[in-house]
Amino acid sequence: MSINKEKDFGTPAATGDNMVTLEIDGFQVTAPAGTSVMRAAASIGIEIPKLCATDSIEPFGSCRLCVVQIEGGRGMPASCTTPVAEGLKVVTQNKKLADVRRGIMELYISDHPLDCLTCSANGDCELQDMAGVVGLREVRYDPIETHLNAVKDESNPYFSFDPSKCIVCSRCVRACEETQGTFALTIDGRGFDSKVSPSQNQPFMDSECVSCGACVQACPTATLMEKSVIDNGQPEHAIVTTCAYCGVGCSFRAEMKGEQVIRMVPHKDGKANHGHSCVKGRFAFGYATHKDRITKPMIRASIKDAWQEVSWEEAINHAASELKRIQAKYGKDSIGGITSSRCTNEEVYIMQKLIRAGFGNNNVDTCARVCHSPTGYGLKQTFGESSGTQDFDSVMEADVIMVIGANPTDGHPVFGSQMKKRLRQGAKLIVVDPREIDLIKSPHVKASHHLKLRPSTNVALINALGHVVVTENLLDEAFVNDRCDVASFAKWKTFVAQEHNSPEASESVTGVPAAELRAAARLYATADNAAIYYGLGVTEHSQGSTMVIGIANLAMATGNLGHEGAGVNPLRGQNNVQGSCDMGSFPHEFPGYRHVSDPATHQLFEKAWNAELNAEPGLRIPNMFEAALDKSFMGLYCEGEDIAQSDPDIKHVHAALRAMECVIVQDIFLNETAKFAHVFLPGSSFLEKSGTFTNAERRISPVRKVMSPLAGYQDWEVTQMLANAMGYPMNYSHPSEIMDEIARLTPSFSGVSYEKIDRLGSVQWPCNDEAPEGTPIMHTEHFLRDNGKGLFMLTEFVPTAERVTGKYPLILTTGRILSQYNVGAQTRRTENVAWHSEDRLEIHPHDAEDRGVKTGDWVGIKSRAGETVLRALVSDRVQPGVVYTTFHFPESGANVITTDNSDWATNCPEYKVTAVQITKVSQPSEWQQEYHAFSEKQLDLLEQGISHD
Repeated sequence: MSINKEKDFGTPAATGDNMVTLEIDGFQVTAPAGTSVMRAAASIGIEIPKLCATDSIEPFGSCRLCVVQIEGGRGMPASCTTPVAEGLKVVTQNKKLADVRRGIMELYISDHPLDCLTCSANGDCELQDMAGVVGLREVRYDPIETHLNAVKDESNPYFSFDPSKCIVCSRCVRACEETQGTFALTIDGRGFDSKVSPSQNQPFMDSECVSCGACVQACPTATLMEKSVIDNGQPEHAIVTTCAYCGVGCSFRAEMKGEQVIRMVPHKDGKANHGHSCVKGRFAFGYATHKDRITKPMIRASIKDAWQEVSWEEAINHAASELKRIQAKYGKDSIGGITSSRCTNEEVYIMQKLIRAGFGNNNVDTCARVCHSPTGYGLKQTFGESSGTQDFDSVMEADVIMVIGANPTDGHPVFGSQMKKRLRQGAKLIVVDPREIDLIKSPHVKASHHLKLRPSTNVALINALGHVVVTENLLDEAFVNDRCDVASFAKWKTFVAQEHNSPEASESVTGVPAAELRAAARLYATADNAAIYYGLGVTEHSQGSTMVIGIANLAMATGNLGHEGAGVNPLRGQNNVQGSCDMGSFPHEFPGYRHVSDPATHQLFEKAWNAELNAEPGLRIPNMFEAALDKSFMGLYCEGEDIAQSDPDIKHVHAALRAMECVIVQDIFLNETAKFAHVFLPGSSFLEKSGTFTNAERRISPVRKVMSPLAGYQDWEVTQMLANAMGYPMNYSHPSEIMDEIARLTPSFSGVSYEKIDRLGSVQWPCNDEAPEGTPIMHTEHFLRDNGKGLFMLTEFVPTAERVTGKYPLILTTGRILSQYNVGAQTRRTENVAWHSEDRLEIHPHDAEDRGVKTGDWVGIKSRAGETVLRALVSDRVQPGVVYTTFHFPESGANVITTDNSDWATNCPEYKVTAVQITKVSQPSEWQQEYHAFSEKQLDLLEQGISHD
């Protein structure tokens, strides 16, 4: 069976309203001005031969295979670089053109291996296709010198580079430049000696290549080829689905052979990624079939016991009986559940429904608690809705981009590439970050301002920016008067104008020079379109909610809302953080962010769910842990979340898990939390289920099952079985039925359906009668608060309780790295470990020298909460007094040292600020040694219990 390829129009689409009409091979065609002749021809089904052209990059005109003749014109221009014009008459095929093309192709083939039958690109090779199209039948040349003996580069774990098959079309080089923006490839040499080369003639793995796959996708031959295709052959069919890594929500074609995924190819029509990808989504899918997958349900009485494999029926009934036993002994509120931002909307929805209607309480929370809960609170208070305001494409209209506490090129790399494209086009960049991220200085991109603030001083900085806007009269008074609550604005204006909020007064707090801050404020406030993008460096603070409010204040004061190129945009860390919040995962809110105590909402859900619901908010995750230690919360159902690694002060978390009588974990691996569990219910990866994810731009995208669940059931089916065993009936037959129920009960989703998603590709909520095809940009005419007005709120800076002292003189902050994802359970089981196989501690050269530390040394990191040991990386990316690490490996124990400080409004942990001391050591910490022994014991207990049939 032949795979259906996506149509390639040869050159990118032109935009604009000015249309021109021309004639191609006697057929009339109308196209936007700026369209290439090649694309215009393709639009009416005339395929002009091509090799160097593809519609994801700008035309180049080097291969000369696409030449045409134009009536009244001279020579044979390349159709890829020739724009349409009114009245043009184009001939794409005649004997003269055919002879020229055949001669060009003959030259290409004379220096190309003739191993087509055994080549990995056989059946998917544009060079082979074009040789057939132009009618090449013989090669008369016998060149004295060829490239046929060029040595392969196999250094990259995911793709091979065979220069003997390279035709030097430059597509890979241009894709790296235009699509990815890394500029890692070049054409080295001239004439016959021209060759594609990674920077400085290094192997791919030693170069600046980030393995996004853009070059592999652009290559028309087998020069750059996925090793999965080399090993398994060409795929036979493709299914479009959505990536399950970060919050960008890239659309992919899962290219299959039977139920085997051969490769993941970014979908050209993906509205979030436009045919681009990163190393995780493009290549790191092997975890789905990794040998560590657990595919049979297991139970045990104690975490000291070996696991016992049982049937699904026995596991579900045992889990339900344990939960009912605990409620009978300790009360209705003694059990609860944690939903996951890695699960689909439908799975999250029925899980919170089970907890509210089946368990009879509101003890439901989500991992979004520990990342973006301040976003939900802050934006709800100011704008009336708990979400970002723009679609990703809006960035292409921004004149100034401010990035606060985010690292898009590592955490959200596909959007990071789009942002870099806009910056190369001339947009200005302001970065607010204590660390030097790649965006600050990369090829053809340089930040106008890097506000290198001290960790924990975000609110002081945002107030100082507001001070400049107000005192220098950089306000958009018309926007404020028309769109905002003027009384609250007047109070805010008076507040930020106070001297203690000035850049000069705040300089001693933030460490940012006043002149630099003033210049950045002026740049943002005077731009026609200025956009703010922020991440966990904003939310994971004791004043996370305050900072989100401060960002909203600044955007409203300058009128940077409700139109393209502007907005307040949280960059969500996981694939469905937005969706898990939308679906009602917080203990105080039903789906759609409606409070559980609201009488009308309460009545609506009681009637729909046919259950008596509690009107009191339930326990947040930290409250669950405290209640467990108090013996009042004794049963937990945790799906797709690894709280034993990801939550702060994990010694406290582990103690709480040990105190519970029944911990049920539903996951694909025995993660760190499952090592404390009594029931293990096998989960399904994104490749084994159907449903939807909602990305950071509120885009609801389809997740389509491409292979059968290895354990037999999709996650929503497992939750449904547990609900029925608990005595609360659920009878869905397909996740589309769950979405239909969501749409009936949630106003912002009322127009959403699988039919619409299939037809449009994706839908951005709100999707309702007012916006039947979704809402790319929010708040265009009014805000969603009850009175339609944006609300300014005062944001007094309150220093964190986590202070540096002589004993703990450094501040530890945390973040992510490109190759790894969240707690690493997925990416650690892929070849991505070739780039990042351990968490390291970045330390400034001055601080390292003071402590006698060099790169590669083991260092102890001690805080008020605990101690761990990591390998040091001496780097000037961090400022003196600040150290930095990632949190992708459980044995690192990064969250052993983070404290229980949290955001005042939402309990989001203060991961970004931990006072520590660093010392050179020679062995792992006591905790690491004890946990290693515990973990090894748990793996042994797993091995004892599983069958090996």
